[in-house]
Amino acid sequence: MSNADKINSRRIFGIISHPDAGKTTLTEKLLLHGGAIREAGTVKARRNAKFATSDWMEIEKQRGISVTSSVMQFEYKGKVISIMDTPGHNDFGEDTYRILTSVDSAVMVIDGAKGIEAQTRKLFAVCSMRGIPVFTFINKLDRETKDAFELVEELENVLGLPSVPVTWPIGSGMNFQGVYDLLKNEVILYKAGKPSETIELSDEGVFGPELEDIIAGYNLSTLRDEIELIQGAGNEFDMDAISHGKLSPVFFGSALADFGVTAFLEHFLDMSPAPGPRKTTEGYVNPTDEEFSGFIFKIQANMNPAHRDRLAFFRICSGTFHRGMTVTLSRTGKQMKIAQATELMANARENVETAIAGDIIGIYDTGNYQIGDTLTTSKQPLFFEPLPTFPPELFCLVTPKNTMKAKHFQKGVDQLAQEGAIQVYRNEYNEVVIGAVGQLQFEVFEYRLKNEYNSDIRMDYLDFSVARWVATDDLEAVKRTLDSRSMLVYDHFQRPIILFANQFTLNYYMERHQDIRLLEALDVNSTLG
Repeated sequence: MSNADKINSRRIFGIISHPDAGKTTLTEKLLLHGGAIREAGTVKARRNAKFATSDWMEIEKQRGISVTSSVMQFEYKGKVISIMDTPGHNDFGEDTYRILTSVDSAVMVIDGAKGIEAQTRKLFAVCSMRGIPVFTFINKLDRETKDAFELVEELENVLGLPSVPVTWPIGSGMNFQGVYDLLKNEVILYKAGKPSETIELSDEGVFGPELEDIIAGYNLSTLRDEIELIQGAGNEFDMDAISHGKLSPVFFGSALADFGVTAFLEHFLDMSPAPGPRKTTEGYVNPTDEEFSGFIFKIQANMNPAHRDRLAFFRICSGTFHRGMTVTLSRTGKQMKIAQATELMANARENVETAIAGDIIGIYDTGNYQIGDTLTTSKQPLFFEPLPTFPPELFCLVTPKNTMKAKHFQKGVDQLAQEGAIQVYRNEYNEVVIGAVGQLQFEVFEYRLKNEYNSDIRMDYLDFSVARWVATDDLEAVKRTLDSRSMLVYDHFQRPIILFANQFTLNYYMERHQDIRLLEALDVNSTLG
C-alpha cells in the first residue's frame, strides 16, 4: 500500500455533546466494534463494574463525567481511526476547543429527549468557525424522545446547520422498532437485549410489502408518511456540502443499547474526510509532503502516576515519523530527538516505531514542549494556525497547607499550568493565583494536586470575574492606574494580565484609560508588545 493510500485510510474525529447526551457511551461502543476493547464500560458504573475506557482519570470514575480529553486509536475495515473523546462539561470547554483544532471531522451526539443543549451550541460554533464536517448521532431512541422531524429542524433553527437523514427512526421509547437506512434501502430491526436483524427492501423501499406484519401498523404507516415527506421536501444528499461542514448527515440509535452504532460507523467512514492540507502562517502543508511536521494540541501530566510522566499529544500533519528521529522545535529553533513515542488508548500506551500524517502519537515530555508547539524536519521555521487561549472568570489564591512540601506544590502547579487545563498566574508577591471557567476546574485542580503531587492546598476565592491581557511598554505606568477593584498578575509566559471585579469595573477602567490596550484572547505562545 502506498503512503498516500495509508493516509487516505486515516480518520481523526472528535465527539462533542452536552453532558449526559451519551458521548462517552458512544465512544465505548465504537471501540468495542473496532475490537479495541472486549467489554464496553459505562460512565456511571456501579461498584465493581467496568468503567469507561475513555474516562481513565480516577476523579472521572468517581464523578461519572469526562473532565479531560482522551485519545483512542483502533482499526476497522481497513481504516485507522483516532477518536477524541472530549469533556462534555462546559467548565472544560478550552480543552475541547484545542482538541477540535486537531481533528478532520466531528460527531455531534444529541439526546433525543432533550434536543440541542447549551454546550452543544458552543462546541458546534467552534466546528462551524473552522469548517469542520459535522455528523449528527441522535441518541437514546429506546427511550421516549422528541419527534424526529422536530429534532432535525432544531439543527437548522438552533445551529443554522442544514441536515440530511441517513437513518430514520421507526417509533421511539416503548414503540421503538428500529431504523430505516435511506442510503442502503434496508431496515435494521431493534429487539431489546437481542441481536438486531436487517431486512433488505425492494426498489419500492418502505412502501413495498417486506415490512408488512413485521413493523406494527401504526409505526409502518407513520414511517411511510415521514419518508415520503423526506423524499419530497428534505435536503438532497450532497457529499460536497457535507465535506465542507455545510450539511450534516443525521443518524438515529441508542449508544447504550448498541443499536444503530454499526450503521453509523460504516457510513461515517465512507463519508468522513481523510487528512487534508493544514493551514500554516505561510500557506498550507499537505499530508503527502515529504518533510515531517505536526503540532502539539494537548499536554497531560501523570497519565501513569507511578512514573510521574508527561505526555504531549501530537498530530502528524505531513511526512513520516520514525522513532529516534531529530526534529526542530519551531518556537525555539532547538533540535530535539524523539527517542520514544506511543500510540494512545486513553491512558494505555504502546510504543510506536513509525507513524504517518493522520496519526496521533504521544511524545514523552521532560518540560520542553508547550501547547501549540510545531515540530518539523523542515529547515525553514513552520507554524500552524495558533491555538487561542481565553481569560477565565473565577479566581483563587492558592497556597500549600504544608510549607515543607512547597516543592511538591510548585511542581504540580507548573505541570498543570503547562497542560492548559487551568490558568495559573502569579501576583507581584510571587503568590499563585489560578483562574478557571467553572468551579469544577478548581475541584479537579485540588484533587490532582493532592493525589498526584501529594500536596494539600488552601484555596481563597478572589473577588474578580473578568480578566484582560494588557499590551504596554510601560508596565509601571499601568500599575499606577490600578485600585482595590483590580489586580495585576502574570500568566505562564510572564505576560501581564489585569483582573477586574466585574464587567462594569472593566468598562469604567477602559473609559478612563483609553491609551491602555486590553486584549480578551491571545494566541498560545504569542507575545505582547
